[in-house]
Amino acid sequence: MVNASPSTPPQARVLLASNRGPISFTVEDDGTLTPRRGGGGLVSGLSAIGDEIESVWVCAALTEGDRAATRQGKLGDPSVRMLDIDAGTFARAYNGIANSTLWFVHHLIYNTPTTPVFGSSFRREWASYEAYNRAFAEALAEAAAPGATVLVQDYHLSLTPRLLRELRPDLRIGHFSHTPWAPPDYYRLLPDDIARDVLVGILGADQAGFLTRRWASAFADCCEAVLGAEVDRSALTVTHEGRTTRLGVHPLGADGDFLRERAHRPDVDSRLAALREAVGDRRTIVRVDRTELSKNIVRGLHAYRHLLHTRPEWLDRVVHIAFAYPSRHDLPEYREYTASVLRVAQEINDEFGTPDWQPVLLAVDDDFARSLAAYRLADVALVNPIRDGMNLVAKELPVVSDDGCALVLSREAGAYEELGEDAVTVNPYDVIATAEALHTALTMPAAERADRCKRLAEAGTALPPSAWFLEQYRALAGDQLQE
Repeated sequence: MVNASPSTPPQARVLLASNRGPISFTVEDDGTLTPRRGGGGLVSGLSAIGDEIESVWVCAALTEGDRAATRQGKLGDPSVRMLDIDAGTFARAYNGIANSTLWFVHHLIYNTPTTPVFGSSFRREWASYEAYNRAFAEALAEAAAPGATVLVQDYHLSLTPRLLRELRPDLRIGHFSHTPWAPPDYYRLLPDDIARDVLVGILGADQAGFLTRRWASAFADCCEAVLGAEVDRSALTVTHEGRTTRLGVHPLGADGDFLRERAHRPDVDSRLAALREAVGDRRTIVRVDRTELSKNIVRGLHAYRHLLHTRPEWLDRVVHIAFAYPSRHDLPEYREYTASVLRVAQEINDEFGTPDWQPVLLAVDDDFARSLAAYRLADVALVNPIRDGMNLVAKELPVVSDDGCALVLSREAGAYEELGEDAVTVNPYDVIATAEALHTALTMPAAERADRCKRLAEAGTALPPSAWFLEQYRALAGDQLQE
């Protein structure tokens, strides 16, 4: 069952659909609802379209506060339509399929001798995922003006484009994948019918967008291998059952203006002072991640430990600042991974630490101002995911760094396509090579480090969030958008 916002907005010419919306609500002790506005590329991008074009954002109610605001008609914004999807249906769709299946497939992180197991419980989860996507399609169909443009976001809503097209063939529909895309051999871990349904779902769009050409090509390869679709790799199109879907490549960049301003507010300055006191005159290796399996935090710690073992000149001369924020702790794999991060960091501190030197400064609570302070302090940025759709940290850190930082970057991050030339590149599985890369970065001459950092910052902000969104919209909407 789905309860939509009681006051249905007027039909809109531009619609955005995503699991998480631009606003969330907290239930206070006295029962009142406190709204909190979100930021990010989608918010700034939708704002950039302009007030003269009617827009609607369709999202899911994620918290009890969201559900209460939806049921009571207290969203306070007629341009937001929040779907109160049955809690069990939502949990099975979000945790069971989106985060425990599609995310695992696209990031290649299954432990394949034992997982996945696609049995009867999985089929129940899949039915919920279908219902979740159908709820979005129906809400979009209801809210869209004739010929409107709809931008559907990410792996949570892979089926929505096809379902929406069946309801409203007049619409211009786009889908954007913020994750990597698995190669055919790995993608075929999915049951055959579901592998087809996901691809056909996205091909219901007029345009399917990706962060890099690598991920767009992998999607095309899967369409060819699984569906027998016709693929034009030079034109980046996929034709299946008489319909052609364009593939777009839009590499999301960092918001340089916002980051530079935000990084010099008083709360960041105070956290920077605390970090400087803890670090002293030592060099810094900084990483900021969620405790997400694909981020490869544990191997990064092992590489740092290997650096200290094999390069004793760095003993008491470097500190690894690792801010690893909790992620998806309702899934056991993520709780276990966070525990591993904590354990390895403690082992390093126990092995190498002295009364005056703590080799690893680890925090697992979310503090954006503290992250920006670490960005400013960084001599070396470590970004070593085993697979990542983009990784904005790799783009943000060079923008904020006070004195210029060297970037140690995994070749499996989407950001590698734009930043690889000026980064120190690593195979994320090779701990020894990563340790050597850290040494190379730490010993890089200051002038070279500053020059590289400047080029990294320029490349990383080439397509900031509002421009990234508008680029997709213009590609899809064509002459609907007034320049």
